[in-house]
Amino acid sequence: MTAAPVSRDVTAAGQFRDLMSAFPSGVSVITAVDADGAPHGMTCTSLTSVAADPPTLLVCLNLRSGTLAAIRDSGGFAVNLLHSKGKRAAELFSSAAPDRFGRLPWRPSAQVGAPLLVEDAFATAECVVADTHVSEDHAIVIGRVVDIVQREDDPLLYGFRSFSSWER
Repeated sequence: MTAAPVSRDVTAAGQFRDLMSAFPSGVSVITAVDADGAPHGMTCTSLTSVAADPPTLLVCLNLRSGTLAAIRDSGGFAVNLLHSKGKRAAELFSSAAPDRFGRLPWRPSAQVGAPLLVEDAFATAECVVADTHVSEDHAIVIGRVVDIVQREDDPLLYGFRSFSSWER
């Protein structure tokens, strides 16, 4: 069986973005600290569970991401699942705004020291890096979950290039 060639033209990239925008997902902010202890974070919808025993998940991050560099420095990261009122945090961490961590409350996590968004996340998972794989211009980071904090709330969703919530 021969794989079909993958087109890399602008139309195919645009069609792919359209395809993926039609697949709504939850919104998270992935955070870590670099070798100097400075916080880094980015909005991420590429989050997937891998296994329940031991609890493992994966995130996909651009190879040029400062957050990815911080994860590589520290060997750990936090996943902050945003609640339905967390749109401001999602937009902030998807921007290039300076001092993003100075614009909202956070605290370092107990296990890996990664920032936890105390007002915008309804659940957090602290992870230690178990493995990484590079694919094209992204790294797949596999993390073993070492701590979870969760409270009941409605999650923030992203699909069709806009935010929404999923109410119970």
